[in-house]
Amino acid sequence: MTARAPVAAVFLDKDGTLVEDVPFNVDPALLRFTPRALPALRRLAEAGYLLVIVTNQSGLALGRFTSAQFLRLRDALLARLRDEGGIDVAGVFACPHAPAAAGDAGCACRKPAPGLLALAARTHGIDLSRSWMVGDILDDVEAGRRAGCRTVLLDRGGETRWQLSPLRLPHRVCTDLAQAAQAILEADAVATRGAACRGCA
Repeated sequence: MTARAPVAAVFLDKDGTLVEDVPFNVDPALLRFTPRALPALRRLAEAGYLLVIVTNQSGLALGRFTSAQFLRLRDALLARLRDEGGIDVAGVFACPHAPAAAGDAGCACRKPAPGLLALAARTHGIDLSRSWMVGDILDDVEAGRRAGCRTVLLDRGGETRWQLSPLRLPHRVCTDLAQAAQAILEADAVATRGAACRGCA
């Protein structure tokens, strides 16, 4: 049997990127998609990108909600993406740990660590070098860069600390997911044309 070729993905942060940030929310009635999110994801899916949600959920470790409550919210979110946008998400990967204490190395999955992206890549056969990470804070950017992805920062006011370093510099800065989708499609179209030209040389 022939192995499936690795695919390109767009990794999406959840709170502040895909849906409006309501701290520690597990009530499906409070889910609100960010502006132009659904048509943006539809464009990316139609272009062949696998869509994957990667999210820090420290509320689990802090006792703000239970695993059952989070799974209920996850299922409601996926159902709304399908029903309202015709969008299928390959998976939701969540870190259940609290932020590490000062001097503690912390877990390998909480962004800005790349563990969630690496796990998704192993699970779904994703080529990280062809993939993108989109989020509204620089921890998302760093996680994407550490995983070997290109990155988009949605500058929607979520980032307040602006602790910059080479790993925290996004490849693109956009205001919403529609701009992000356009930037991703344009960048990959340029890369594809460049590869084709080199092949003809």
